[in-house]
Amino acid sequence: MTEDADKGLVTVASNRPVRETIDRLQDAITAAGFHVFARVDHADHAARVGLELRPTELLIFGKPEGGTHLMQDKQTAGIDLPAKALAWQDATGVTWVTCNDASWVAARHGLGPASQAGVAALEASTVAAVRQATSPALDAL
Repeated sequence: MTEDADKGLVTVASNRPVRETIDRLQDAITAAGFHVFARVDHADHAARVGLELRPTELLIFGKPEGGTHLMQDKQTAGIDLPAKALAWQDATGVTWVTCNDASWVAARHGLGPASQAGVAALEASTVAAVRQATSPALDAL
């Protein structure tokens, strides 16, 4: 797992193609009780207008009972909620998953102490789902 602290991003390598990685992430997110709001296939949309893009899919997910509390603290947090995870393939063919660091989102919006538990829960559940989606140990399941 790599972190780009200046940008608030966390990136994890996956040994699976983008579509399979996002499928697994969607399953993990749903199993954790999150609602999937949307799934966007950027490469497909690029192809529809005659452009090429390596496989790139975005999953948008959240729990209104958690995210709403963060927005009640600072409504601008809604620009970063619901949570998102982007699976993408680099120029060498490696698949990566990138998501926002929940602590960075909290700092960006100046969320107060009342939001600490919600931010920690969002970070823990997102990291756990990304790890589950990218983990080679789950191949046997």
